[in-house]
Amino acid sequence: MNAPLTPPHPSSPDPWQQPEEGAQGGGSWPGQHPAPDGPGTRAELVQAALVLVATAAFGLLLGALWMWLSPKVPLTSDSTAVLLKDVEGEEAIGGDGTFVLLALAFGVVSAVAVFLWRRRGGVPLVFGLALGGLAASFVAWKFGQALGPTTNVVAHAKQVGQGHTFDAPLELGVKGALLAWPVAAMLVHLGLTAFFGPRDPEPHSLWDDTPH
Repeated sequence: MNAPLTPPHPSSPDPWQQPEEGAQGGGSWPGQHPAPDGPGTRAELVQAALVLVATAAFGLLLGALWMWLSPKVPLTSDSTAVLLKDVEGEEAIGGDGTFVLLALAFGVVSAVAVFLWRRRGGVPLVFGLALGGLAASFVAWKFGQALGPTTNVVAHAKQVGQGHTFDAPLELGVKGALLAWPVAAMLVHLGLTAFFGPRDPEPHSLWDDTPH
């Protein structure tokens, strides 16, 4: 007697075979899970642009504080030239130091604010923070000079009269001070992200789904 005919069982799919393109499932490997969705490149660029503009705007505050807190450099004039009243004074160096200390403080505060706003960070955000800090330093330099005494020293000397004392214009002797804000902001933000930022999930291994 002939054995009953049984329909052939479909062969089990090969777990190592990648599904064909267009098949349901998106062509993912067994045990592989899709990465969580994050902000796209466009959103990160928009966030970086907002950080750049907002940070640069605070350069006005830095410039006002620099003009207010910097030591004044006294000048006087005689019949031939404009001279420093105190040749051994350190007021000019003090102006540069005041700018650097204020810029460092602003860099730390801006980095903390950006980190609290977007804890995950990202390369565009860090670049936006650095460029914003550089722009803010430049704005502070020019705005502080505009608020301070006039840069036309000769006209100012003629106005106050010979032998009278007047304040020198606010100058930034060391232009490297413009880097204090962006450098401090980048270092602080990267440190906060490294120690307190969200951690990426552990990579899922294929062998985790293998029954023991």
